[in-house]
Amino acid sequence: MPKKSKPPKATRPDIPGYGLPKSRKGLLPWKWAEDRLRKSKQYWLATTRPDGRPHVMVVWGVWVNDEFWLSTGRTSRKARNLAANSHCVVCNEDSAQAVIVEGMAEVVDDKTRLEPVFVAYQQKYKMDIRGMGEPMFRVRPAVVFGLYEKKFGETATRWLFPEHKDFERKSSPRSARRRTQRKP
Repeated sequence: MPKKSKPPKATRPDIPGYGLPKSRKGLLPWKWAEDRLRKSKQYWLATTRPDGRPHVMVVWGVWVNDEFWLSTGRTSRKARNLAANSHCVVCNEDSAQAVIVEGMAEVVDDKTRLEPVFVAYQQKYKMDIRGMGEPMFRVRPAVVFGLYEKKFGETATRWLFPEHKDFERKSSPRSARRRTQRKP
C-alpha cells in the first residue's frame, strides 16, 4: 500500500450563481472530508453505461490511504460499466455533510496491496471478503467536493489532487464537445 500523500490542494468550487466567496477563508480542512469518507457505512456509486445512460447504486466500501475501495460482482452492472468507462463518482451517505469524489476506478488484484483494505473492510463491516473471488476496485480521486449544508456559502470546498491535474479538463462536457467538433 503506498504511503499517504500530502493533503490535496483546497480551493473554491466553480458554482456560478451561488455567491461563493473568492477567498480561501472558511474552506473545509481535508480531514473533514476524510472523516466522512471513513465513517460512512454506505456510499453512492455513479457510473456510466456503455450507451451513455447513468447508473447509480448503493455500495459498501472503505477509504484507505486517500483511495476509495469497493468490491462488486464481476458481472454486475457497476463492474461492466467501470470496465467500459473507468470514470465514476462516489458520494458518502450524508447529503447534509456531503463529500463527492470524482475519479477513476481500476481493478487491483495484488494480495499484498489488498491486505490493508481487507483488514479495514473486516473492521468496518465485520465481514471477511478475502475469499469471495470478486474484483476489488480502487477509485483514485481527481477532484473531491465538500458541501456542508448549514454553512454552504462559507465552506463549499473543492480539493484537487495534483497527480490527476488534467482529469477535469479531459472529462468535462465542454472539452468533449471541443474534441468532437474539431475539423479533421
